[in-house]
Amino acid sequence: MTDETAVLSPSAVGPERPAAEGGGRGRPGQVWRSRRYRWDLRWSPYAFVAPFFLFFAAFGLFPLLYTGWAALHQVELTNPDGMTWVGLRNFTRLWDDAFFWNALRNTVTIGLLSTVPQLAIALGLAHLLNYRLRGSAFFRVAVLTPYATSVAAATLVFVLLFGRDHGMVNWALSAVGFEAVDWQNGTFASQLAVSTIVIWRWTGYNALIYLAAMQAVPGELYESAALDGASRFQQFLHVTVPSLRPTIFFTCVVSTIGATQLFGEPLLFNGGAGATGGSDHQFQTLGLYLYEQGWVNLHLGRASAIAWAMFLILLVIAGAARLLRGRKDSR
Repeated sequence: MTDETAVLSPSAVGPERPAAEGGGRGRPGQVWRSRRYRWDLRWSPYAFVAPFFLFFAAFGLFPLLYTGWAALHQVELTNPDGMTWVGLRNFTRLWDDAFFWNALRNTVTIGLLSTVPQLAIALGLAHLLNYRLRGSAFFRVAVLTPYATSVAAATLVFVLLFGRDHGMVNWALSAVGFEAVDWQNGTFASQLAVSTIVIWRWTGYNALIYLAAMQAVPGELYESAALDGASRFQQFLHVTVPSLRPTIFFTCVVSTIGATQLFGEPLLFNGGAGATGGSDHQFQTLGLYLYEQGWVNLHLGRASAIAWAMFLILLVIAGAARLLRGRKDSR
């Protein structure tokens, strides 16, 4: 055997092969890196999402549970540690509380007056923005501007617009022959004025959500509808709206939650009335009534019961909407 044959002989390299092909029997450094890689693949996703759940537990779940616990006690804001167990009495008192039902009616009315026009206008705006327009980026930013405006600034401007004696809205009404309206003291008028502020702030936000959903609709559907002779409006009704059904459901749920929690606009619409929502509570929402009970009358237990009643109302609305959507999808 020559020297060259001896170098290439299997017997010469045989003893080292099991160590290289041994899988988990490699060198300690390789085994540790392989184990660390498997741990990384398994636990890194949980580590990335953990901060959200930690913050949610601290600032979402714990306040919710503590509010439920406070709702079962008589507790005052001046002495939050002095709790007296009263069971469900704070909830049963709401049943006979005329102010609670008045606030609930006002919340429903303002919610309908603001949500329905708001989503309809947003859908129309998104349809227009979906066309190829010159300067489309400017218009898309412009419709979002009211959303970036603070509640206080927007409400103060609308208070001036809806002024009884010198407001621009009454000036425009008188110009076409109508009498001036007392927007802050009338029941329906004040609710309509508050709803207008909500519509102005949130229409652009919902329009951009609809616009993003519209751009995901396949163009072949519009081409097929055009070949069948459908006009632009018919394409909007029979192609765009059905394709956006899940998005419309989402915006309805989010707008309903926002309407139930409405607070800043009615609080600032008549600053002199404070949390009462007008001289006759004509635009006092559930959010305002909760604030009045907890931070004006100092009854934290009753305020907590109102908060949980609002939460249960939202659960019922969300469950009914989910059930209705499930039935439509099953047809």
